[in-house]
Amino acid sequence: MTAVALPEHQTTAAPTYAADADVALAASGDRRAFERLYHQHATRVFSLCARMVNDRTRAEELTQDVFVRAWEKLHLFRGESAFGTWLHRMAVNVVLNARKSEGRQRGRLEDDDDGETIERLAARPHAPGDRMDLEQAIAKLPKGARRVFTLHDVEGYKHEEIAEMLGVTTGATKAQLHRARMLLREALNR
Repeated sequence: MTAVALPEHQTTAAPTYAADADVALAASGDRRAFERLYHQHATRVFSLCARMVNDRTRAEELTQDVFVRAWEKLHLFRGESAFGTWLHRMAVNVVLNARKSEGRQRGRLEDDDDGETIERLAARPHAPGDRMDLEQAIAKLPKGARRVFTLHDVEGYKHEEIAEMLGVTTGATKAQLHRARMLLREALNR
């Protein structure tokens, strides 16, 4: 993973945090403290981004975006939760916002590079004895179902939280989760 290029950052006063000295130092503009926070949390943020977008290169870009945004918004961190929790929530928001922007640019097509829909790829018959692992099965889920599955079953968010993040109803998240689980079950039982 490459290092983050930090933008210029100025704050007036450093708030006092009981949790982590590096957070307080970074909030006051200390780049080395922020670099330590980056190294401490980069793998977890990257893993989350990778699961949500299913593209290593895009996940690396989004990880960079998360840390740039964290640097810019660190002065807003109030210490009401752990820094890692705050950063995790920011990562989810960055990925979701990026996906919304990409969705507006590309329309609502869920085609892969060859023009074949993900649903058709998932439904394609496999040779007997050919077992897919869970990661491959998740990767083949439709984008909406994969997002909800990752947020609910992997990250542990509740349907209400997911609905708020995605701007849909809780019924829609439940339907997407059901769809994801059915497709996973079908893919893994082949």
